[in-house]
Amino acid sequence: LEMSVKEVHEKLVSNMKKWQKLEDATILQTSGIISKTDNTVIRIIMEIIRSDSLNHHRVQSLISETIERGITVNPDELMEIWGLIERHSEMEKNTVRLGAECLDILNPKDNVVAQYLLSYLMTDEQKHDELLENLEKIKKGMYP
Repeated sequence: LEMSVKEVHEKLVSNMKKWQKLEDATILQTSGIISKTDNTVIRIIMEIIRSDSLNHHRVQSLISETIERGITVNPDELMEIWGLIERHSEMEKNTVRLGAECLDILNPKDNVVAQYLLSYLMTDEQKHDELLENLEKIKKGMYP
């Protein structure tokens, strides 16, 4: 069954609200775990997940707003600050290179926790790089 544009929009907004409730539960649960441990590694992982869940909640709200109010990014708006974004993109690429170098020189058998945390950082930095690359697609008009 094919849904109308209105039905798709209603379903997306409904799903964003459900997803936000899951993120709220994650925030509460990670806070509970943090309060029950003194282990630095576990605490920082829970803090990262909690922080990500807060950001996810904000993005889900923005997705709903883009659907309900038609919020967009105008390529001309991006052009005004594109030089700054390009400089930031280079910084992100440098962090990915530095992280890759760290992973290359670290023997995971020597420090599994450092390996684990470096892998997390690399994934996050690559995510930032991808976010900026996709912003360029908006600037070029490839995304509506």
